[in-house]
Amino acid sequence: MNNVNLIGRLTRDADLKYTPSGIAVARFTLAVQRSYFNSQNEREVDFISCVAWRKIAENLANYTMKGSLVGVTGRIQTRSYEDQQGNKRYVTEVIADSVQFLSSSQNRNNNQTNTNANNTNQNQNPYDDPFTNYGEPIDIDDADLPF
Repeated sequence: MNNVNLIGRLTRDADLKYTPSGIAVARFTLAVQRSYFNSQNEREVDFISCVAWRKIAENLANYTMKGSLVGVTGRIQTRSYEDQQGNKRYVTEVIADSVQFLSSSQNRNNNQTNTNANNTNQNQNPYDDPFTNYGEPIDIDDADLPF
Protein backbone atom coordinates (compact mmCIF):
# COMPACT_ATOMS: atom_id res chain seq x y z
CA MET A 1 0.00 0.00 0.00
CA ASN A 2 1.37 3.39 -1.01
CA ASN A 3 -0.66 6.11 0.71
CA VAL A 4 0.48 9.48 2.08
CA ASN A 5 -1.49 12.03 4.12
CA LEU A 6 0.12 15.39 4.85
CA ILE A 7 -0.94 18.68 6.37
CA GLY A 8 1.40 21.58 5.84
CA ARG A 9 1.96 25.05 4.47
CA LEU A 10 3.08 25.93 0.95
CA THR A 11 6.66 27.23 0.95
CA ARG A 12 5.88 29.31 -2.17
CA ASP A 13 3.11 29.70 -4.71
CA ALA A 14 2.46 26.52 -6.71
CA ASP A 15 4.36 26.42 -10.02
CA LEU A 16 1.65 25.75 -12.64
CA LYS A 17 2.70 24.62 -16.12
CA TYR A 18 1.10 22.74 -18.97
CA THR A 19 2.39 19.72 -20.86
CA PRO A 20 2.62 19.94 -24.67
CA SER A 21 -0.72 18.11 -24.80
CA GLY A 22 -2.34 20.76 -22.57
CA ILE A 23 -2.48 18.89 -19.24
CA ALA A 24 -1.99 21.10 -16.16
CA VAL A 25 0.76 20.14 -13.71
CA ALA A 26 1.66 22.03 -10.53
CA ARG A 27 4.78 21.48 -8.47
CA PHE A 28 4.81 22.68 -4.89
CA THR A 29 6.62 22.09 -1.63
CA LEU A 30 4.91 21.58 1.72
CA ALA A 31 6.52 22.55 5.01
CA VAL A 32 5.25 19.90 7.42
CA GLN A 33 5.95 20.24 11.13
CA ARG A 34 7.00 17.15 13.03
CA SER A 35 4.80 16.14 15.94
CA TYR A 36 7.57 16.34 18.55
CA PHE A 37 10.01 18.95 19.87
CA ASN A 38 13.79 18.69 19.49
CA SER A 39 16.35 19.20 22.28
CA GLN A 40 16.09 23.01 21.84
CA ASN A 41 12.31 22.73 22.45
CA GLU A 42 11.57 23.63 18.82
CA ARG A 43 9.59 21.75 16.21
CA GLU A 44 11.53 20.59 13.19
CA VAL A 45 10.05 20.94 9.71
CA ASP A 46 10.27 18.63 6.72
CA PHE A 47 10.08 20.10 3.22
CA ILE A 48 8.21 17.66 1.00
CA SER A 49 8.08 17.97 -2.80
CA CYS A 50 4.64 17.39 -4.30
CA VAL A 51 3.05 17.28 -7.74
CA ALA A 52 -0.61 17.76 -8.67
CA TRP A 53 -2.18 17.17 -12.06
CA ARG A 54 -5.14 18.46 -14.07
CA LYS A 55 -7.94 20.30 -12.21
CA ILE A 56 -6.27 19.78 -8.82
CA ALA A 57 -3.19 21.58 -10.18
CA GLU A 58 -5.22 24.48 -11.57
CA ASN A 59 -7.24 24.87 -8.36
CA LEU A 60 -4.09 24.79 -6.26
CA ALA A 61 -2.50 27.54 -8.36
CA ASN A 62 -5.67 29.66 -8.42
CA TYR A 63 -6.79 29.40 -4.79
CA THR A 64 -3.64 29.08 -2.68
CA MET A 65 -0.45 31.02 -2.13
CA LYS A 66 2.77 30.83 -0.14
CA GLY A 67 1.86 30.05 3.47
CA SER A 68 -1.54 28.49 2.69
CA LEU A 69 -2.43 25.51 4.86
CA VAL A 70 -3.39 22.46 2.79
CA GLY A 71 -4.04 18.77 3.32
CA VAL A 72 -2.66 16.42 0.69
CA THR A 73 -3.59 12.80 0.12
CA GLY A 74 -1.55 10.92 -2.44
CA ARG A 75 1.23 8.45 -3.06
CA ILE A 76 5.01 8.49 -3.04
CA GLN A 77 6.68 8.17 -6.42
CA THR A 78 10.38 7.81 -7.20
CA ARG A 79 11.83 8.57 -10.61
CA SER A 80 15.32 8.99 -12.00
CA TYR A 81 17.01 11.01 -14.70
CA GLU A 82 20.51 11.82 -15.95
CA ASP A 83 21.85 15.29 -15.23
CA GLN A 84 23.99 17.29 -17.68
CA GLN A 85 27.17 15.62 -16.38
CA GLY A 86 25.73 12.15 -17.03
CA ASN A 87 25.12 11.34 -13.36
CA LYS A 88 21.98 9.43 -12.47
CA ARG A 89 19.76 11.45 -10.12
CA TYR A 90 16.78 10.20 -8.14
CA VAL A 91 13.73 12.25 -7.19
CA THR A 92 11.14 11.24 -4.60
CA GLU A 93 7.91 13.22 -4.52
CA VAL A 94 4.30 12.94 -3.45
CA ILE A 95 1.78 12.69 -6.27
CA ALA A 96 -1.35 14.43 -4.94
CA ASP A 97 -4.58 12.56 -5.58
CA SER A 98 -6.53 15.20 -3.62
CA VAL A 99 -5.77 18.54 -1.99
CA GLN A 100 -7.94 20.10 0.71
CA PHE A 101 -7.68 23.84 1.28
CA LEU A 102 -7.51 24.34 5.04
CA SER A 103 -6.87 28.09 4.99
CA SER A 104 -9.57 30.61 4.25
CA SER A 105 -9.89 31.52 0.58
CA GLN A 106 -9.61 35.14 1.71
CA ASN A 107 -5.91 34.46 2.33
CA ARG A 108 -5.25 34.74 -1.38
CA ASN A 109 -6.36 38.37 -1.40
CA ASN A 110 -5.86 39.43 2.19
CA ASN A 111 -3.02 37.43 3.77
CA GLN A 112 -1.71 40.33 5.86
CA THR A 113 -5.05 40.97 7.58
CA ASN A 114 -5.39 37.29 8.55
CA THR A 115 -1.82 37.17 9.88
CA ASN A 116 -2.53 40.19 12.10
CA ALA A 117 -5.75 38.57 13.34
CA ASN A 118 -3.84 35.39 14.21
CA ASN A 119 -1.29 37.38 16.19
CA THR A 120 -4.01 39.04 18.30
CA ASN A 121 -5.55 35.65 19.16
CA GLN A 122 -2.37 34.06 20.54
CA ASN A 123 -3.69 34.00 24.13
CA GLN A 124 -6.68 31.83 23.21
CA ASN A 125 -6.71 28.08 23.78
CA PRO A 126 -5.09 26.63 20.61
CA TYR A 127 -7.58 23.76 20.63
CA ASP A 128 -10.51 26.18 20.09
CA ASP A 129 -9.48 26.56 16.45
CA PRO A 130 -8.86 23.28 14.60
CA PHE A 131 -6.32 24.91 12.28
CA THR A 132 -4.20 26.43 15.06
CA ASN A 133 -2.88 23.00 15.97
CA TYR A 134 -0.79 23.05 12.82
CA GLY A 135 1.08 26.23 13.77
CA GLU A 136 1.16 29.76 12.53
CA PRO A 137 2.08 30.52 8.91
CA ILE A 138 5.71 29.67 8.32
CA ASP A 139 7.81 32.55 7.05
CA ILE A 140 10.51 30.89 4.97
CA ASP A 141 13.19 32.76 3.10
CA ASP A 142 13.93 31.15 -0.27
CA ALA A 143 17.61 30.98 0.70
CA ASP A 144 16.69 28.61 3.56
CA LEU A 145 15.06 26.04 1.27
CA PRO A 146 17.12 22.91 0.50
CA PHE A 147 16.57 23.12 -3.28
